[in-house]
This record gives sequence, C-alpha cells and structure tokens, in this order.
Amino acid sequence: MHGPIEVATTGSSVEAEKTTYVWGIAIAAALGGLLFGYDWVVIGGARAFYEVYFHLTSANLVGWANSCALVGCLAGSLIAGSLADRFGRKPVLLVSALLFAVSSILTGWAYTFTSFIAWRIAGGVAIGLSSNVSPLYIAEVSPSSLRGRLVSLNQFAIVVGILLAQLVNWLVARPIPEHASIDVLFSSWNVQNGWRWMFSALVIPSAIFALASLWLPESPRWLAARGRQEDAQRTLQRVGGKTYAQAELANIDRTLHFEHKVATSLWKELAIPAVRRVLLVGIALAVLQQWTGINVLFNYAAEVYRNAGYGANDIFLNIVITGTINLVFTIAAVFLIDRIGRRKLMIFGCAGIAISHVLCAMAYRAGMGGIAVLVLTLSAIGCYALTLAPVTWVLISEIFPQRVRAQGVSIAVSALWIASFALTYSFPILNRRLGTAWVFAGYGAICVLGGILVATSVTETKGRSLEEIEAGVLQG
Repeated sequence: MHGPIEVATTGSSVEAEKTTYVWGIAIAAALGGLLFGYDWVVIGGARAFYEVYFHLTSANLVGWANSCALVGCLAGSLIAGSLADRFGRKPVLLVSALLFAVSSILTGWAYTFTSFIAWRIAGGVAIGLSSNVSPLYIAEVSPSSLRGRLVSLNQFAIVVGILLAQLVNWLVARPIPEHASIDVLFSSWNVQNGWRWMFSALVIPSAIFALASLWLPESPRWLAARGRQEDAQRTLQRVGGKTYAQAELANIDRTLHFEHKVATSLWKELAIPAVRRVLLVGIALAVLQQWTGINVLFNYAAEVYRNAGYGANDIFLNIVITGTINLVFTIAAVFLIDRIGRRKLMIFGCAGIAISHVLCAMAYRAGMGGIAVLVLTLSAIGCYALTLAPVTWVLISEIFPQRVRAQGVSIAVSALWIASFALTYSFPILNRRLGTAWVFAGYGAICVLGGILVATSVTETKGRSLEEIEAGVLQG
C-alpha cells in the first residue's frame, strides 16, 4: 500500500523571450517525423506493384507485407527510452536518421520477399526511435507557452512526409490500362522499377535529418539530470534568454532534487498509483489514435477507393488530395492547440471522426461510392489531423514525470505500434469477411468510446510547465 505522495513545489515560471532559436531546433528535430510519415505511407502507393512483383495473393501475406514494419516500430519504441536516457536524445535522433537512409535504399532494391521484409522491419526500427525521441526532445526544450505548438511541429512534419510520399508515388507511377492482364502488369515499369524508386527517394531527407541532428543541442533536462548544469543553462539561455534560463533551471533542479530524495527503481516508480494511472491514460490515448482507423485511409487508400468505384489512375490523385487535406488541417492544429487546449480538441476529434465513419459506412451500404466516400474520408482525415493526430503526441510527451518520462513515452508509443500493427494487419482480412461498411462502422464505435475516455480521464495541460504537470500528476 502506498501512503501520501510528497510533491516537489515549483517556482514561478518566466516567459521566454522572443527568439527563433527554439523554433529552429524544434523544426530540425521534427524532421524525424517527416521521415516517419514518408516511410509509413510510401507503401500505400508501392504495394499495388510490389505485390505483383513478389506474387502476393493471400490476405495474410498482403497484410504481413504492409504491416511488418510495425514489428520494427515496436522494437525501436521498446529500446528508445533506455537509449535516450543512457546516451541522450540527440544521438538517438542521429542513429534513426542513418537507419532511415540505409533501410530505404535496401528496401527499394530488394529482389526477394524475405529481404524486402527484413529491410522494412529495419525501417520500422528507425520509425520507432524517431517517433519516441523527436516529440520527447521537443517537449523538453520548449517553453510552456509554446510547447503545444512546437511538439505539434512533429505531427506537421509527419504530415509533410505523408504528402511527400503521396506526391512521389503519384509522379513515379506511370499510367496503366484499367484492366491490364497480370502478365502486362508484371512486365510494366511500375512493377519492375517504379516501386523501388518510391522507397529509395527517402535517402535525401534522411541525409538532411542526419546533418540537422549534428547541429542540435542536447536536451537541457537530460543535461541537468546528469549534473551538467552549465550546459543546460547555456541551452536554456539560447532558448528563452538569461532570466528565463535561470528560472527554468531552478525549477528543473528543484524537481531533480526531490526525485533524488524519493529515488526508487524505475519499475517501482511506474507502479506508484498516480504514475500508473497516467501511464494507463497514455497507453489508452496511443491505442485510440490508431484504432480510429485513419491509417487505413493511408495504408490501404487504393483498396478503399477501389471499393468506392474509382479507377486505378484516379486513385493516386485521390491519395494526393487526402494528403493535402491532412496537411491543411495539421497547420490549423499547430495554431489552435495552445489556444483551445488538448482536451477539447480530443473530444471534438473523436466526435467528428465517429460521425464521418458512420456516414461513410452508410454510403458503402447504400452503394453510393464515388464522390460521397471521398468527401467523407476527407472529413475524417481533416478531423483527425486537427485533433487526435497532433494532440496525442503532445500529451504523451508531457504527462509523465521527469524521472520516468523517457520510459513512459517508450511504453505508450510501443502500445501505439502494437495497436497500429493490429489495425494494419487486420484490415484486409476484416474487409474481405465483413465488408468495408461494417469495418468503418466499427471504427466509428471505437471513436465514440474514445471520446468518453478523454472526457473522463484526461486533464488539461495547456500553458503549464512540465514541472507543474508533474506536480499535478503526483498529487493525483
């Protein structure tokens, strides 16, 4: 049984001075999100061609090829927290950039299905590392008044990566006859070479991210925890000025001193009721973000729009349109998240996606297809991009106490990738057995339950420093 929890008090916060430096390092760190988004979605355009090349016909093989990277995502997430705590946030970002570059080239030029799977999994490890550490790093360098917007840059970069992948797929793919035979498809440029360049193009932004990672300063909170107060002070001063740096470092040191007094093992720390509760909330939010079903609209866009009656050449244009909508609403989210707040946006998002999915299911059942399905899928993507997509990453990066933050984020994001694997692997099987209408109706029901979860379990974190959030968590 646990007794009352002593809570570290936090001093008054000081407003950061106007500076572009913190925006610069946040944008550089968010490039990991761009690589994540590209690598995650490029397969949606490539799959129609590599499936023919590798002679994939069963739903199980199709699902495995499309979801195998998630095994790597899970592995990367599981080790990201330990690596980030031991070596720092900056080296992990650099390693993920290099792994993105290598895996993208070798996936693109794989000539056996086994090597294709192996390098897709390696690319997934890079996603797992960057998806943990990029938002964590940005949260730890950001002033509280800007943290929502700056962490949202990671989601913005993900969306830019998604759109970039969709544009590359659209530009690389050459027109094919609507009812071409399998022999004609197999010998086409798309099947023999096109999909390879779709994957390989990622090497260019990977190199840019690797160079940007070399320029980044280490997280001041990680530096302070290792007794490197002077280095932490220097970074904080560049972020918000001398007065801000002094006040912020004093709050960090106060929290670290308290944590040192009550130090216990990591797993015992996670077992404290107040910490365990926030960990469960983080896991639930991560799973909810995936089980809204929106990633189906990216990874299986061709199948969704084909079932709605679109031809092969129109499908790629529809996919670019979805990416553009995704980008526009993500930009809106960056400006709204620190004004409206996390909780309200999450509840609105769950409601909007649920309505869109249910109406989409009704459109499929009524045989409407075409423009009706396109509009409703765009509505769901818009709601998601404005709310759950960025806000989930922001909340996961800020709700955990400093002592367990890297590991808490790691566990929550690992749960996200497990949920994403289940979603991605199961869709082609469920779609064949139940039909697209019932699948989308199910995703809508999950969104309703998610809205109830957020309304009852998520507290607002807008405008509060990480140390203030931590004190609130430990007070229960």
